[in-house]
Amino acid sequence: MPQIDRHKERTVNIEFAAVEDFGILPYPERFTLIFITSGSIKGILNQRPISISAPGVLCLAEDDHVQVIDKINVSAQSFRFHPEFLNSVALSETKNDFPTLLPRIQTGLSLFQKDHLYSGVPRVTEKAYPLLLEWFFVLGTEVQAQSDALWACRIKKYLIQILGLLEELNRSREPSPVDVALDYIHTNYPQKISLEDLTKCAHLNRVTLNKMFQERCGNTAIGYLLSHRLKVASELLTHTDMSLNEIARATGFEYDTYFIKQFTARKGVSPTTYRTTSRKFATAQ
Repeated sequence: MPQIDRHKERTVNIEFAAVEDFGILPYPERFTLIFITSGSIKGILNQRPISISAPGVLCLAEDDHVQVIDKINVSAQSFRFHPEFLNSVALSETKNDFPTLLPRIQTGLSLFQKDHLYSGVPRVTEKAYPLLLEWFFVLGTEVQAQSDALWACRIKKYLIQILGLLEELNRSREPSPVDVALDYIHTNYPQKISLEDLTKCAHLNRVTLNKMFQERCGNTAIGYLLSHRLKVASELLTHTDMSLNEIARATGFEYDTYFIKQFTARKGVSPTTYRTTSRKFATAQ
């Protein structure tokens, strides 16, 4: 709910959630900053796969299309604000006949413009994390306390600091070879992918690529590819009536027999048994 300013007769269109449940994304008429402090999420943002592990930030505009597919022990908080909150407070309270000419905060707006691979998922470094943690805490405290007439100004101060830091980190960010290979896998997994394809796109030899994948994902590059295919297949088994052959082809397995073999070996049950069990569980939930 928007905040009612106890010191002035106005509504301030901002919200702070100490616990973000990811139930409504994106929020209507809002820019949203979600600060993930523990756990991880995976999903789709504007038809591109995303994977965020704590500490991490997700930046959303109201016209984004986002789907959170998986949450693992995730804890997050969010700060949401209407674009008008970026206007100058002093001038927005006057009877200005030209509201579009009001000075506006420009810092960090690139984070909400999805014209770059990492616009919505800015980098959070080890040094930046404690600063973001402190600033988000102050945002939440100020929203609740409204300790004096300048509370909204202090929120803007910390918002500018947060957006400026994230924007600067993004500006200097270069995708790692693993990022490039992951993006290739997530985009092309329905097609045939070889280790050579991944080494070419990452510009690494197979030994180095597999070492980097092990460090980040706990698996080799091809092992991760197989896991991702089986994860998508699991979703399709639970939520669609596609045949095993159709699911096999949709997830990059050339034959349904090979798909069944790999699925059973990794999951401990056959695809058919998994479909029956997972649907019962989903219905019970």
